[in-house]
Amino acid sequence: MASTSSASVSPDTLCIDQPDDWHLHFRDGDMLAMTVPATARVFKRAIVMPNLAPPVTTVAQAEAYRQRILANVPSGIEFEPLMALYLTQDTTAQDVREAAQNPNIIGYKLYPAGATTNSSAGVRAVDAMGPVLETMQEFGVPLLVHGEVTEPEIDIFDREKVFIDRYLAPITERYGRLKVILEHITTKDAVDFVTSAHDLVAATLTPQHILMNRNDLLVGGVHVHNYCLPVLKRRTHQEALQQAAISGNRKFFLGTDSAPHVQAKKETACGCAGCFSAFTAIELYAEAFAQLDALDKLEGFASHFGADFYGRPRNTQKLVLQRTEWQAPETVTHNGETWVPYWAGKSLQWQVRV
Repeated sequence: MASTSSASVSPDTLCIDQPDDWHLHFRDGDMLAMTVPATARVFKRAIVMPNLAPPVTTVAQAEAYRQRILANVPSGIEFEPLMALYLTQDTTAQDVREAAQNPNIIGYKLYPAGATTNSSAGVRAVDAMGPVLETMQEFGVPLLVHGEVTEPEIDIFDREKVFIDRYLAPITERYGRLKVILEHITTKDAVDFVTSAHDLVAATLTPQHILMNRNDLLVGGVHVHNYCLPVLKRRTHQEALQQAAISGNRKFFLGTDSAPHVQAKKETACGCAGCFSAFTAIELYAEAFAQLDALDKLEGFASHFGADFYGRPRNTQKLVLQRTEWQAPETVTHNGETWVPYWAGKSLQWQVRV
């Protein structure tokens, strides 16, 4: 499962094939004028999550949303949004067949009801989704999974493992021709599961889960801008994610899960879950891979493995990162509102050369 990289790496320059973001949140409305350019400056493609309010459940809704995204791509930039549909308890086999016929639909996203932002319409009974999963397998429609149980008696740090054991392992065993992507993995349990599962099972890794552990969330007070779901785990899990990211295993690839929440809502008792990493995304991954002495592994992880898994052509354009110390923005302002991006005010050692 390992792969070599064609990246050009020197002490001060890193040249890679243009990367893709296989998991992010743009939100909607006026925010698109901020979120879309932030991603399109670096990534050629991105899988757009459907957890709007109301959720994107039909092909028609996804196409309309896609047009709103494209309307905010800066002039002169080529960017392709790939749309995920929101899987609900009411999704039918006919819905899946319609999605399979549209090249702009990448798959269905399974949110357990109540697991994260705007997930109340999500799946309430995973065991009852058999006919839909069978149709997805038949028509080659991938299943993208937020892998957490939501029962209140299950410790929040154990919810990913319990979901894997209770639901995901049986799904991958029963539907051996179904592509399954376990999104934003956070545990060694997830790494071990994906590694040992069949070849149509993969996972995305976020910058925050590679760079941080739960100490960065809880030590010295609650650091709300490091709060995301699934929540950061202990250091041993972080180390397992790091090794998966730099392993060269094609099953693990980039998905930022960039998820903006306006500062006024993020810094309240609601504790909105999400790290807004789009403004520094590839630089954050470069930071992590450099710390692990594995910059030669970044191109496969960021630019090749996701495209290969989803059956899309690899990008041929190049992206150049320059070694230069700079500071991530403290805040981002748009239409009179303020966001605090992930890594705000901290130093980074690599920057995209414009």
